[in-house]
Amino acid sequence: MSDTTAGLLQVALLIAALAACYRPLGAYMARTYTSEHDTRVERVLYKVMGVDPKADQRWPVYARSLLAFSAVSVLGLYALLRFQPHLPLSLGFPGVAPDQAFNTAASFVTNTNWQSYSGESTMGHLAQMAGLAVQNFVSAAVGMAVAVALIRGFIRSRTDQVGNFWVDLTRGCLRILLPLAVVAAITLIAAGAIQNFSSGTDATTLAGIHQTITGGPVASQEVIKEMGTNGGGFYNANSAHPFESPNPFSNLFEIFLILLIPVALTRTFGLMVKDKRQGYAILATMGALWATILAGIWTLEAAHPGTALKLAGASMEGKETRFGVAASSLFATATTGTSTGAVDSFHSSYTALGGGLTIFNMGLGELAPGGVGSGIYGILVMAIVTVFVAGLMVGRTPEYLHKKITSREIKLVSLYILTMPVLVLAGTGLAMTLSTAKASILNPGPHGLSEVLYAFMSATNNNGSAFAGLSVNTGFYNTALGVAMLAGRFIPIVFVLALAGSLARQRSVPATAGTLPTHRPLFVAMLYGVVIIVAGLTFFPALALGPLAEGL
Repeated sequence: MSDTTAGLLQVALLIAALAACYRPLGAYMARTYTSEHDTRVERVLYKVMGVDPKADQRWPVYARSLLAFSAVSVLGLYALLRFQPHLPLSLGFPGVAPDQAFNTAASFVTNTNWQSYSGESTMGHLAQMAGLAVQNFVSAAVGMAVAVALIRGFIRSRTDQVGNFWVDLTRGCLRILLPLAVVAAITLIAAGAIQNFSSGTDATTLAGIHQTITGGPVASQEVIKEMGTNGGGFYNANSAHPFESPNPFSNLFEIFLILLIPVALTRTFGLMVKDKRQGYAILATMGALWATILAGIWTLEAAHPGTALKLAGASMEGKETRFGVAASSLFATATTGTSTGAVDSFHSSYTALGGGLTIFNMGLGELAPGGVGSGIYGILVMAIVTVFVAGLMVGRTPEYLHKKITSREIKLVSLYILTMPVLVLAGTGLAMTLSTAKASILNPGPHGLSEVLYAFMSATNNNGSAFAGLSVNTGFYNTALGVAMLAGRFIPIVFVLALAGSLARQRSVPATAGTLPTHRPLFVAMLYGVVIIVAGLTFFPALALGPLAEGL
């Protein structure tokens, strides 16, 4: 079977699996966030936390709760990493250096999972489980909570309350992420991924060299890192490591986990706003963007333009032979479109234009279909821009989901959209001017610029994947990228919650003959165009100096 045929079959199976889970999971999540009942375990947790689950919060209170929880999480994870050698199951590893501990704590709390270290030689089992894996759950639940708060802004009227952060966080973890993770972990173990508490196994390589291969609770962490669109890896080779992903089935299963919740959240959105067609329209836009990027990356990698690649007969450098070009392109599209740092190949070794498309995919704002929670609230922000543009065309006050889009909403949307590019381009520019930062570039020229641009794009978008080829375990990069992760995560979240509060205060307005239908193919096409144009106008100059220059 050819690589192309196998790839097409995998895409078909992936779409079929997502379609089968779309309705039940989307409906279940809608019930989870709209239910008036708390489970016994939840009531105990609320009592311990001193939370009144029936008390809704105004958006500033919701935002402060979220920021306080995240700040405590950063400090707690930082302390855990620094004091690792004094804790059980440390495997004899020393404490993580201060700048790297800050970077790692910021990374996992922001759902980024950027890693400037090799997991198998840096983190003990306790740090992996109680530190990193826990943040994989709660950071994903934070993203879903923000998305649900924004949806409530559309469906509520004449109120300043958008929900209860502690309730949304708890339900996201206990009712959605944890049950799915248990089932998925069992599946991954059955597929061959390891799950143990081994401190390491001695092995002799073909060259006669003795090597210790670290074991650990890999499958359980692998599942939530993919399903929570976290990323990162138990091992330095990430999802290309056979202990994390042993075969083509596990590779496809992990891609399915990456896309599962972001796709199903469009169904949740449609049900919560009581118009399933709105969810279908958002899903169609996400799907069109995803298909466009996949076709581009796959075509470029299969064609492997360039003298060296033509002589080699394929672009297999940096790719796992177990997966091939097609499955690697599929994984790369999924991971850069969903704020997932996991990789099963190294994007720096892609063709210049193929690697450029992975950067551009993140530059879209990771909306195809986006991270857990962040994807749906990100594309809803772009939907507001689209109806605003349409309103300008016909000279009418724009409306979306029975809410007028006023100057206040547009200001918040504009600030949301501008935050990411400012951080990415400013960080890249700073890194390219400092000699200490430029010393980390192993491949100077356009490719080196692409590596730096990818690093700041990945960090600011809370993606976490890396081009691989840039030495980032330095004081500058650990600090600068850590700041980019925190700012790229929480500044937009504050704007989204402010937008939710602004919309909730409005009264609902009935649709009229002049209202733009936002569930039809015309709106899907307009939304698709707005996303592409905004990202293109923002990042084309930087891409022209990096991957485009290298490719041409």
